Amino acid sequence: MKGSIENPLHLKSLNHISLVCRSVEKSLDFYQNVLGFFPIRRPNSFEFDGAWLFNYGIGIHLLQSEDPENMPKISQINPKDNHISFQCESMSAVEKKLKEMGIEYLKSRVEEGGIYVDQLFFHDPDGSMIEICNCDNLPVVPLAGDTVRSCSRISCSVQQQHIRQVL
Repeated sequence: MKGSIENPLHLKSLNHISLVCRSVEKSLDFYQNVLGFFPIRRPNSFEFDGAWLFNYGIGIHLLQSEDPENMPKISQINPKDNHISFQCESMSAVEKKLKEMGIEYLKSRVEEGGIYVDQLFFHDPDGSMIEICNCDNLPVVPLAGDTVRSCSRISCSVQQQHIRQVL
């Protein structure tokens, strides 16, 4: 790995994630009513069922499984599984809402240099892991250079420009 941050593909941002679903309808309900996403128009040229949602600057594309009965079964909640993570304003409010909705979750806390990050992990209807955290408590410290930033408060392009200048 080189000592400086580069953008060889000239990427701008994360656009969306795609999730294969047993039932697009159940997943659509979950992502709307639990996570606050809203449906957006999806091209009519697709020849398979699905739905597109958007919020928080990211899209979620739900794709109907061609073989829903043979999709992996939902397993135990494991924070080390693949997951997507959302930052929140109030961990206690999120936990209260998950309890009200009857959603099973696992609670965790990470400590780094006296800074605490609280995490709640749970599954969507198809077993995809979701994390809700107050991760913006933890500064982003690049391994190269001495710049400390919080991703929620500054764009990454500004970080990259500053790091290049430092190096």
